[in-house]
Amino acid sequence: MSSTDPDAGRTVADIGEFAVIERAIAGRRQPDSTLLGPGDDAAVVRAADGRVVVSSDMLVQGRHFRFDWSTPEQVGRKAVAQNGADIVSMGAWPTAFLVSLGCPPETPVALTDALTDGIWAEAQSLGAGVVGGDTVQSEQVVVSITVLGDLGGADAVLRSGARPGDQVAVAGRLGWSAAGLAALLAESEGFPELVVAHQVPMPPYRAGLGAARAGATAMTDVSDGLVADLGHLCTASGVAVDLDSARLGPAPQLVAAAAALDADPLHWVLTGGEDHALAATFPADTALPDGWRRIGAVREGSGVTVDGRSWTGAGGWQSFD
Repeated sequence: MSSTDPDAGRTVADIGEFAVIERAIAGRRQPDSTLLGPGDDAAVVRAADGRVVVSSDMLVQGRHFRFDWSTPEQVGRKAVAQNGADIVSMGAWPTAFLVSLGCPPETPVALTDALTDGIWAEAQSLGAGVVGGDTVQSEQVVVSITVLGDLGGADAVLRSGARPGDQVAVAGRLGWSAAGLAALLAESEGFPELVVAHQVPMPPYRAGLGAARAGATAMTDVSDGLVADLGHLCTASGVAVDLDSARLGPAPQLVAAAAALDADPLHWVLTGGEDHALAATFPADTALPDGWRRIGAVREGSGVTVDGRSWTGAGGWQSFD
């Protein structure tokens, strides 16, 4: 925010709810899919397919982010990214985001400005708009986002379509966010690339469309951890998944961090959430699309195994632990 901004140093209580909203939308451009943006009782968004894919998620200060670890802009980008990943995991594309913000009255306007800058930056990187939302007083900063998506005439890729014999593949990074969190908790300054991965995830957005077009039988966003999220896919499909640890070799950055932090890099890969990679199943004879790599196979049975053995460690993130 410019030093000439008349609201520099002021709080949301000083300028009021409607001024906060106006600052969030002033000068922003909407995509063609937004027929009517913020400013009325509701937005109007084109749904050319005739169907709308919808998802929502929430970030709570102190539970999902800390401002001593992440900038407000990074939090805004992260909030949009995790919602966008849910949409692309269905084989759809994000078109519009609705953002609700809760914050204490003493929250600096500079913080809400930066937060909305991050939200808009990530949404516009997808060609999507921010079309509405709400603001409310709360004890800490809370960002709640609903995202709308377009299937483009294709069928949604569900968790329930995996079949025994399918190959299991993943697109995107695994374990990076968990490693970054471990570095932050240890107050280690030696792994900035991993810390950034925790602050702002990089979902492989285009890989979701590629998987759908290649005939993926099931797909999910890896938000809670690979074992946990593949476990949900197994339950929905009535199958088992066996992962090949040799195909899950942790990236060199994870190996280095694990050695310094006395951790197991494979544990980060298997259980670390918030990278928002995509995991999918494909028919055995399907050539995997760009960006995808095979990591296992679908079997008869139930649950997730690693090299044929049950995984005995934690499966991933639990919201009420």
